[in-house]
Amino acid sequence: MNIQPLADRVLVLPSPAEEKVGGIIIPDTAKEKPLQGKVIAAGKGTKDEEMVLKAGDQVLYGKYAGTEVEFEGEKYLIMRQSDVLAIIG
Repeated sequence: MNIQPLADRVLVLPSPAEEKVGGIIIPDTAKEKPLQGKVIAAGKGTKDEEMVLKAGDQVLYGKYAGTEVEFEGEKYLIMRQSDVLAIIG
């Protein structure tokens, strides 16, 4: 991975959206944006905010959190640590 977030930012790989519900295939336009993902890389934090998240953490984040970034054909979200709501563990 060649993307290294700065300060209090993390790079998250969103979990895939649900493709089927009870045998019905959902079109792309109707899929819910996933609200969980895996932290791929994390910054070092700031002097005011220690970095709590680390690579490999499964996290929940807000519906409109982060900025979408595409790298080597994969879509990621880059967001501030404060946009992460919880660690799933």
